[in-house]
Amino acid sequence: MSETADLIVVGARVHTPTGPAEAVAVRGGRIAAVGPASEIRGLMGAGAQALDFAGATVLPGMNDAHAHIAQWGASRPPLALDVSPREVASIADVAERVRAAAAEQPPGTWIRGYGWDVGFLAECVADPRRRLTRADLDAVAPDHPVILADFSLHAIWVNSRAIEIAGVSAATPTPTGGDITRDEHGEPEGVFSEFAAQNLIQQHVPELTRDERRTAIAAATAELHKLGTTSVTDPALGPGGGSGMLGTETLRAYEDMAREGELGLRVSALLLFGAEGSVTVEQMREGLESFEVGAPAGSRLRVGGIKIFADGIPPLHTAWLHEPYADAPSRGSLVIPGDDDAARVAQLHELVRLAHAAGHQIGIHATGDAAIDATVDAFAAAVARHPRPDTRHYVIHADLTYAATLRTMGEHRFGASSQPSIKTAAAHLSALLLGEERASYQWPYRSMLDAGVPLVFSSDAPVVWPDWRQGVAAAVLRTSAANGVVYGPEERITVQEAIAAYTTGGAWQDFAEDEKGTIEPGKVADLCVLGGDPFTADPAEIPEMPILATVLDGEPVHVA
Repeated sequence: MSETADLIVVGARVHTPTGPAEAVAVRGGRIAAVGPASEIRGLMGAGAQALDFAGATVLPGMNDAHAHIAQWGASRPPLALDVSPREVASIADVAERVRAAAAEQPPGTWIRGYGWDVGFLAECVADPRRRLTRADLDAVAPDHPVILADFSLHAIWVNSRAIEIAGVSAATPTPTGGDITRDEHGEPEGVFSEFAAQNLIQQHVPELTRDERRTAIAAATAELHKLGTTSVTDPALGPGGGSGMLGTETLRAYEDMAREGELGLRVSALLLFGAEGSVTVEQMREGLESFEVGAPAGSRLRVGGIKIFADGIPPLHTAWLHEPYADAPSRGSLVIPGDDDAARVAQLHELVRLAHAAGHQIGIHATGDAAIDATVDAFAAAVARHPRPDTRHYVIHADLTYAATLRTMGEHRFGASSQPSIKTAAAHLSALLLGEERASYQWPYRSMLDAGVPLVFSSDAPVVWPDWRQGVAAAVLRTSAANGVVYGPEERITVQEAIAAYTTGGAWQDFAEDEKGTIEPGKVADLCVLGGDPFTADPAEIPEMPILATVLDGEPVHVA
């Protein structure tokens, strides 16, 4: 290479597809050369910047391939209370945060919050029968409507004022695909699960402005830069997200930021049609025909496909299983409209067929084994009816994917977009809900790779903190964060494989393997500099290795 470099990174072990190198040179936002430090140093011209990190490892910029970034930004201060296990340990702690917020706001102001998890609230841990109620919140905020989303975004906890504003009562029917906890008189107790039920309340919560949404995206981006992340998939934006952070207005905020050069990540978005996640065939057809995308060509924003919700999640007993839950007689169900399982499966097949025939990539949320089997069958049926090479359809979460379905996924190259950090956070709870055998197998990463399934990793933020280092350790160790038990050691994968799922895996999902995911000349200069060597260290130490620098398009966006 005869031209000088704008930036060089030296002193570190550079992780490339062909083996380790000593340094990397960047010019014009692209990787210009990779090689010995002496040669790369010789490429420095006047005004070039050098990042010199002895003993560090240079990796491709990390790709969080399923993270509700705008929602994560909006779920944290100053836009919302943080009531996650990182900050609170009990219902009393949550109530105190709500009380303090109510004292600072005029009566009638909505108080928003995010992150509660009954698995970590002391009162619920001491007594598993203890339910969250509106009375818990009424005592500290009787004059303010309160809405607190759980860690999974699949449930909300509200007070009486919010229920009163929404007009929900014992006479209100429970929407199909949702759930409302009720007292002995049928009155709502305060928890609304799944989007269909949540929307009874959510539709009355004032929308964030577009500027507030941009603030949320920018705040989340700054945090991701500190974590070495340069690419994300925000997996549910559009009319099916209603007025909340999954709605069309958030997609427009992304478009504005991309158009104005203010988007600090490579963002792929999945479109969500229907009503709060539950979509009919008519709504899918109308959305495909009429919804307009304004992603600027050549920008960092790509609208990459269609999102469909097949079922819910195991902690709420809304994942659709072949066999009943270990702690309840139910099996859950698909959240797609239909009078029975057969009708809902038929609807799912037609939804997939329509989106596939229109040329879209499809990502389907499916966690229970029955839902996953139905999803993969729908993918395969659509491909058979409308042949198209390299669809890269994928199952989102894919908790309980068994051998026969894995074989089908491998044959068709249908991907699994999964979240290893959720495994460590929820393994102990899964053992109670699903039984030890299913909980140990849950998220079968070794089986996926052995079956030839493209494995893609992500965080599902704000469900867990979007730190890929924690995800790598989780996939390699499979150790419960709550009790230290190893769940499914036979499904462990290597550090190399786990990091690939955060880099080349995300690039595969985005149809962008020629542009990103590895450190090679010609690819975009998205880099993550890690303080340490994850390939030789104890995997348990990886989450503590510092992120020394993050480079996006050849520009350092974070330097420790």
